[in-house]
Amino acid sequence: MEVLDRQMQRQCYPDVITYTILIEATCKESGVEQAMKLLDEMRSKGCKPDVVTYNVLINGICKEGRLDEAIKFLNDMPSSDCQPNVITHNIILRSMCSTGRWMDAEKLLAEMVHRGCSPSVVTFNILINFLCRKGLLGRAIEILEKMPKHGCTPNSLSYNPLLHGFCKEKKMDRAIEYLDIMVSRGCYPDIVTYNTLLTALCKDAKVDIAVEILNQLSSKGCSPVLITYNTVIDGLSKVGKTELALELLHEMRKKGLKPDVITYSSLVGGLSREGKVDEAIKFVHDLEDAGVKPNAITFNSIMLGLCKAKQTCRAIDFLAYMVSRGCKPTEATYTILIEGIAYEGLAKEALELLNELCYKGVVKKSSAEQVAVKM
Repeated sequence: MEVLDRQMQRQCYPDVITYTILIEATCKESGVEQAMKLLDEMRSKGCKPDVVTYNVLINGICKEGRLDEAIKFLNDMPSSDCQPNVITHNIILRSMCSTGRWMDAEKLLAEMVHRGCSPSVVTFNILINFLCRKGLLGRAIEILEKMPKHGCTPNSLSYNPLLHGFCKEKKMDRAIEYLDIMVSRGCYPDIVTYNTLLTALCKDAKVDIAVEILNQLSSKGCSPVLITYNTVIDGLSKVGKTELALELLHEMRKKGLKPDVITYSSLVGGLSREGKVDEAIKFVHDLEDAGVKPNAITFNSIMLGLCKAKQTCRAIDFLAYMVSRGCKPTEATYTILIEGIAYEGLAKEALELLNELCYKGVVKKSSAEQVAVKM
C-alpha cells in the first residue's frame, strides 16, 4: 500500500492488475470487507475491475463461509459490465460442494451452460470428487459420461475418485472395470491410482489379481515404487503366500528399490504366522545389517510366532533383545507374552503377571479383560 501511495504521488497510476494484486493480498490479510473498500477506491479512480478482480473477491467471500453473498456477487457481475467466466463458476461450485449444497451445485452447472459459459474439466472434476466422497457413485458416473458432450475429455482426476469410491465400497469388479475403461479411452492411470487399487485388492484378500496388476505396470508405462511393492508383499504375507512375497522382494531389489522396515515387517509377520520363526529371526538380523532399525511390530511378530510354537522362553529372551536394541515394548508385546505363558499351561502365573502389569499401567484394563477371557 505504501508503494501504491508513492506510485500515485509520482502520477504513475495503478492499473487493474495492480489493484487485483492488492485486493487478493487484502482478502488474505485483512478480510473481504477491507478488500471491498479497495474495490470502491479502484472504481473511484476510474479503474474498471475485470473478471480476475471479481474472481479474487468471490474466492475471498467463499473462504469466509459467506457462500450466499458470493452467489449474489456472481449474479450481479453482468450489471457491472463483467461476465463471469468458468473460473468464477468453479470457485462457487467448489464452495457449494464443500458445504454439502449439491442441489445448488447442479442448478449452478445448468445456469452456467445456459449463460453460454462452457464447463471445463476442472468443473466436472469438482462435482465428481464431491459425489464420490458422498458415496453417490452412480450420479458421479452420469456426470463423467456427460463430459464429452460439453467438449471435455475426462482425465485421471476424473476417474480417480470413482476408483477410490468403488474400492471403499469393496466393489473391486467395478473398480477394475473402470480402470479398463479409463485406459481404453486413452487416459492412463498414474502410480497413485494403482496404489489405491492394489491396497483395496489386498485388503479384500484378492492378492492374485493384485500381483497380476503389479506385473502389468511396467508394460503400461507406470513404474512401481516402494509403497506399491510393500502393499502387495503385505497382502501376500497375510494370506499365507510368503514365498511369493519373497520373490517380489528380490524383484524390487533388482529394480533398485531398497526395502524398508515396512517391507521386512510384513515378511517377518508372514513367516512367523507360517511357523517359520527362525527364518523370520534371520530377516530381523538382515534388517539390522542393512542399517534399518526394526520396530515394535517386527519384534511382536517374532514373539507371537514363538509363543504359538510353545517357545515362550525364547519369546521372553527376544523381549530382552528387543529392549537391548533400543525398541520400546508396546502393550501388544506384553499381551502376546502373557497369552503365550497361559498357552503353555501356566494360566495362574499369566493372570498374576497380567494383574501386575495392569496395576502398573503398562496394560490397559480393557485389554487385560480381553486377555483374561482367553485364558
